[in-house]
Amino acid sequence: MRCALTVPFPTSLEAEIACGSLAPDAEPHQGLLGKELKVSGCVLEVHWISEDSRLLRISIMNFLDQLSLVVNTIQRFGPPLSR
Repeated sequence: MRCALTVPFPTSLEAEIACGSLAPDAEPHQGLLGKELKVSGCVLEVHWISEDSRLLRISIMNFLDQLSLVVNTIQRFGPPLSR
């Protein structure tokens, strides 16, 4: 099974910050589940692949929870300064 998610951000810097915040979390079942994150312009792209639908669902739900936290943090503290 495969799943893809695209998350638009107002700026490419915010997409990069989100990707950097979410990428370090390695999947606990690396042999059974793969997850790839990348940024294309202002869009964060996430791709999952798994043979186990339960693991896929859990991974997606955990990612969405973490994504919500990252987005809320960016919104609360305002847009990032340019690098």
